[in-house]
Amino acid sequence: MIDIRTTAPQEMIDITRLIRDEVRDHGLKDGLAVVFVPHTTAGITINENADPDVVHDMLAALERTFPTHGPYRHAEGNSHAHIKASLMGSSVTVPVKGGRLSLGTWQGIYLCEFDGPRVRQIEVQIFER
Repeated sequence: MIDIRTTAPQEMIDITRLIRDEVRDHGLKDGLAVVFVPHTTAGITINENADPDVVHDMLAALERTFPTHGPYRHAEGNSHAHIKASLMGSSVTVPVKGGRLSLGTWQGIYLCEFDGPRVRQIEVQIFER
């Protein structure tokens, strides 16, 4: 498990480097890296990591669609976070070829925090081909 301390109520943290390090440390040449977050108010996604405005726009659109303070029934007051995390998903699978993540030129892997700040865990499973 990799621990990541989030610093804001809602944020997207580029964890691509951490996943590359896991692949490298494992010595994987060809196979798959599965990245999983075992939390119901955080997600994992792949999206553009070249322009930080994309992350800003994504978080703003999610907040407009599922506002933090909406007419929710869940007593903990974080229903918006559960909804956003479900939409992002709890895992991604990335092919590995020649020891490198097969991401597109502008792609990065993100931990999506929707109920922070907290310490989140990320699990990476490596499968060799």
